[in-house]
Amino acid sequence: MHDFEEKPLKESRVWQGRLLDVWQDEVLLPNGKTATREYIRHPGAVVIFATTEQGEILMERQFRYPARQSFWELPAGKLEKNEDPLKAAQRELLEETGFASENWQHIGKIHIAIGYSDEIIHVFTAQNAHKIAPQHLDENEFLNVHLLSKPQLKEWIQIGKITDSKTLSVWALLDF
Repeated sequence: MHDFEEKPLKESRVWQGRLLDVWQDEVLLPNGKTATREYIRHPGAVVIFATTEQGEILMERQFRYPARQSFWELPAGKLEKNEDPLKAAQRELLEETGFASENWQHIGKIHIAIGYSDEIIHVFTAQNAHKIAPQHLDENEFLNVHLLSKPQLKEWIQIGKITDSKTLSVWALLDF
């Protein structure tokens, strides 16, 4: 097994945004040559596989501008600076769906786009979720909440109705 680690020689932020930063670094390759690497630094995120007491799965339908279409996806959201991932998951589930749970489990993490981003999504389950409040969405956030059965979710994945990578990754982690 070889170590193919690339060592940063010069790190340069080329753009800074509210959600993410774009970097262009010069790196030393394992063969002694140099190369340029462009990538996105992201604060991280959470995704929640929440089920109700009846076993229904909370799903969201929302428009995603970069792909110019609406997607079916699990509740999710980005971490605030220095925010604990569990606290972020609890906050996002309540804000986006109005549901809460007392039964949380961290089941892993996903490196969402390793070729161009350092983003890590922490994966949580929330069992026996129940509605306690109305949605409290951000001013520029619009989404609908739906409840799906596990067989319906599986069918939608198999027929390509669900293509969101974090939702597909969570499905694979849970191994239904």
